[in-house]
Amino acid sequence: MKHLFLILALVAGSTCIQAQENPSSGDLYQGLTRPVAFDRMIPPYGLEITFGKTVHIIFPDAIRYVDLGSADLIAGKADGVENVLRVKAALRDFSTETNMAVITDDGSYFTFNVKYADEPLKLNIEMKDFIHDGETVNRPNNSQEIYLTELGRESPLLVRLIMKSIYKNDKREIKHIGSKRFGVQFILKGIYSHNGLLYFHTQVKNSSNVPFNVDYITFKIVDKKIAKRTAIQEAVVTPLRAHNFAMQISGRRDQRTVFTLPQFTIPDDKQLIIELNEKEGGRHQSFVVENSDLVRARVINELEVK
Repeated sequence: MKHLFLILALVAGSTCIQAQENPSSGDLYQGLTRPVAFDRMIPPYGLEITFGKTVHIIFPDAIRYVDLGSADLIAGKADGVENVLRVKAALRDFSTETNMAVITDDGSYFTFNVKYADEPLKLNIEMKDFIHDGETVNRPNNSQEIYLTELGRESPLLVRLIMKSIYKNDKREIKHIGSKRFGVQFILKGIYSHNGLLYFHTQVKNSSNVPFNVDYITFKIVDKKIAKRTAIQEAVVTPLRAHNFAMQISGRRDQRTVFTLPQFTIPDDKQLIIELNEKEGGRHQSFVVENSDLVRARVINELEVK
């Protein structure tokens, strides 16, 4: 038995010595492998940072994920905003190049090779123009489609295109749902469905001279009949995305918004109430959506999205 342990120890030591003498070049793998072609690679952007100054990177959408290649970097979202990342060096003159990756809410992936510079030439960087130049098919190598949990099987890029298309077409598919009080009108123009998501197209018309300041908007499913002294049973449906949502509608102006919500249905004894509340005011608006309205949601064909 002692001889067996001695042989195993000699073999292990020999293997360790060979590994030290012949370090891996990254080209050889054990077993059948397939090389990653260059057309599969996402080319990184070069980023210079320093110790005494902060580099700010402005992304086209809210930052969802940040990964730093080493402890030589410090990064975090700028206070009070969601789409600005501040980056600087954790120590002076680090010599080894590192990297950084960022994923945003629109499903875009960005990657950077980062090195130290005493005086970086670019301290404020705008990434929006690098993502999309207006052509749907023209997408750069560093913008890859990332699927986000809350959107399920739907592409974040397609969600954005659908919302923009609904807003641009500006059709009133529904003409019987809305409310009007004190010179403010809140209407539902259409409900759309695609790939497990619902899209609500709303409009606020302010016919008064006083601006309407939005406090909050809620989508909640409540019982149709509430007995006295009975707790109200309600379920809030939180919008996943909002296109062109404004917190203030000026006097004599109107504002349209497209909300993206998870797909749901309404039981016969319940109804969906959409409430728009004015901040420090009394011109609150609300209307009711029945299940019969919801199931008639217009199905969006991807070929119709423009």
